[in-house]
Amino acid sequence: MKKNFPPVFIDRDGVINENRSDYVKSLDEWVPIQGSIEAIAELSKAGFPIVVVTNQSAVARCFCTPDDVDEIHNRLNELVEGEGGSIAYITYCPHHPDDRCSCRKPKTGMVDMARADLHLPKGGYMIGDATSDMELGMNAGLKTLLVLTGRGAVQLKIMKEENSSSPWKIVPNLREAADVIIANETER
Repeated sequence: MKKNFPPVFIDRDGVINENRSDYVKSLDEWVPIQGSIEAIAELSKAGFPIVVVTNQSAVARCFCTPDDVDEIHNRLNELVEGEGGSIAYITYCPHHPDDRCSCRKPKTGMVDMARADLHLPKGGYMIGDATSDMELGMNAGLKTLLVLTGRGAVQLKIMKEENSSSPWKIVPNLREAADVIIANETER
C-alpha cells in the first residue's frame, strides 16, 4: 500500500538536467543527469507528489519560447512515466529577475500555486543546487536538500563564506536526495 507522503519540490537545471551557463534553451540542449529520472520516478512511486519549480528567465530574455520550455517539460514527463513514475505538477517563472514578480525563486509563488492547485499539505522538501532554492525552501517551510551537481558545489562555498543558513542536508545528486527523503519518511 502506497503511503501519502509530503510533496517534494525539485529545481530543474543543475538538479534534474545538466546546467548551462547560456541557459537550457531547447530540447537538444536538455541533458538529464545520470540517475535523476529514476530518482524522480522512485519518489513518485513511493507516494511523494513531485513538483518541479524552475526559474526560466531565458523566456523573458527571448532566448527561447514558452513552447520550447513546454517541449522540455513534456520530454521530462515522458521519461519519468517511462520509469513508472509521474510528476504531479511542473511550473516555471518566465520572468526577468528585474520584473520583481511573485513567482521567481526565492519567492514562494510557484510553491504556493502548486499547493493550491493540488491541495497539498504544508511541509515537504525542496531539492536544488542554488541558494535561491534553499531560500525558497526555508521561506515555504520545507526541508532543504542541496545537491552538489549543477551549481551546487560553488553555491555551497558561497553559503559558507556568507555564513548563510545551512541546508537541512547536502547530498551529491538527486539520486542521493531521493534516498535521504525516502529514509527520513519511512523511519518515522
